[in-house]
Amino acid sequence: MTSPQVWDLYAIKYATLAERTRHDNFIGADPHDQTPMPLDYFVWAAVSPAQTIVIDTGFDGPEATARGRSLQRSVTEGLAMIDIEAARVGDVIITHLHYDHVGGHAEFPAARFHLQESEMQYATGPHMCTNTMNHPYTAGHIADMVHNVYDGRVAFYDGAAEIAPGITVHHVGGHTMGLQFVRVLTKRGWVVVASDTSHFYENMEAVAPFPIVYNVGDMVRGFDRLREQADSEAHIVPGHDPMVLDRYPAPDPRLEGVVVRLDVEPTA
Repeated sequence: MTSPQVWDLYAIKYATLAERTRHDNFIGADPHDQTPMPLDYFVWAAVSPAQTIVIDTGFDGPEATARGRSLQRSVTEGLAMIDIEAARVGDVIITHLHYDHVGGHAEFPAARFHLQESEMQYATGPHMCTNTMNHPYTAGHIADMVHNVYDGRVAFYDGAAEIAPGITVHHVGGHTMGLQFVRVLTKRGWVVVASDTSHFYENMEAVAPFPIVYNVGDMVRGFDRLREQADSEAHIVPGHDPMVLDRYPAPDPRLEGVVVRLDVEPTA
């Protein structure tokens, strides 16, 4: 590997699902537990003096309407709050191809998409023949990504790989066949953007898997993989937990509740 670059790292909230309950978020949860446990939706951005890399592309308004989600701002608008112009971003890491992680891909016309080979295999193969497995995917997103392949805009990986100095991806599976998480070198050390390797802090901390899953064993082992790649458990950022906005500071008071910095020490 080349000499690593230290990156600024941000999480940007763009949507929420307030109606989610604890029963919805854990395999084996008490079916009568209707305690509210909202699920937030984020994209992430790693920024250096020479390059910006976006992690995932969220979803758009029609997708939000179709799936009953509350879209609070477009991903493009969220990124613009920290002076990132989506149309100029050259590299986007797609952790997996679920609707909420790839749905905004068209807003990145200049980007090359970085994806695990096994995720494309999964999303276009026989597992998608049943609604049980295909419901978190949107066929149009997958078809568009196939077109991107033919246009030379997709880089495929089989396991761990360096995307840029100081940024690596790590295949973990579990939630989907080809799920990957992202390791970023920041001024506070190596931070892991878990994406859906762990939706909430509690999934990982209590070893309580999330119910949308391809392979439960891989999901459970994935929690250890996160710890192996992060400098500490406090350096792991889950994919959908509203507590991320409580634990990390906003880069500007005007962005409270929307954008936080993950490259600085958590405040809680």
